[in-house]
Amino acid sequence: MVTRTEAPAAGPDWEGRVRDARRRGEVRRTGRFLAKSVGVAVLLLFTLFPVYFMLISAFSDRATSGAGALLPTGLSLDNFVYVLTEARFGQYMLNSLTVACITVAGACVLSLLAAVAVARFRFRFRTAVLVMVLIVQMVPLEALVIPLFLQVRDLQLLNTMLGLGVVYVALSLPLAVWMMRGFVAAVPVEVEEAAYIDGASWGQMFWRVLFPLVAPGLVATAIFSFIVAWNEFVLALTFMTQSENYTVAVGLRQFFGQYANDWGHVMAASTLITIPVMVFFVLVQRFLVSGLVQGAVKG
Repeated sequence: MVTRTEAPAAGPDWEGRVRDARRRGEVRRTGRFLAKSVGVAVLLLFTLFPVYFMLISAFSDRATSGAGALLPTGLSLDNFVYVLTEARFGQYMLNSLTVACITVAGACVLSLLAAVAVARFRFRFRTAVLVMVLIVQMVPLEALVIPLFLQVRDLQLLNTMLGLGVVYVALSLPLAVWMMRGFVAAVPVEVEEAAYIDGASWGQMFWRVLFPLVAPGLVATAIFSFIVAWNEFVLALTFMTQSENYTVAVGLRQFFGQYANDWGHVMAASTLITIPVMVFFVLVQRFLVSGLVQGAVKG
């Protein structure tokens, strides 16, 4: 004898519980979405408000700039005109650009060659050299000002773009070498050996195989070195005693007075300082991805 058990028919109570469960699920999903939206909005507000305030103060007329107003009462280019003409900020930007180019070129070339040496060649004290490079990065900048000043003075490179660029290269190299070493070590040795088997010399292998694969590391090194050279203040103030050789970081100091600050001119100069960094990053950021797929086996 077989006993059949029938499932209970769906009644109004069961359908109501299903609707309530769906409604609670939708409410929870909506709540999570609103919480994420509010968090992103707060983060964007916290990040972008300084930029907004800088632009508003830079383009406001001199009567209201720096007065704490969040909305512009009048738009004017007087702050930029004063900064570029009477304050000679154009010359300061040219000086900083020259020093940054020297720093980027020197740091990229030297760090790449040093990274290849420590990642591919075997020699005594290789680990000790890497540790010493890392220790140099940990030394406070203030402790290096006097020794670097004495060396630059002895080389007769004070008040020169080349002298300041060489110092910035020395500051950028420790981190750049470690960064590039990671990129070089990540390239399999078999790729280089395959190039040798195909008849390539070391120079051909380096330029056609290894260099494209480590190009993203060079781009990252270039960005880091450019920012270091563009924003550094202490060494530029110490080594550049003539006003015509000031960089942008030192030139910005002239708008700060003993009793009051000219915020309109400060914000206009800060806006001009930001533009080259953004342009440089936009120009080189595409190589961060393109270099990852170049230099390998074609198929």
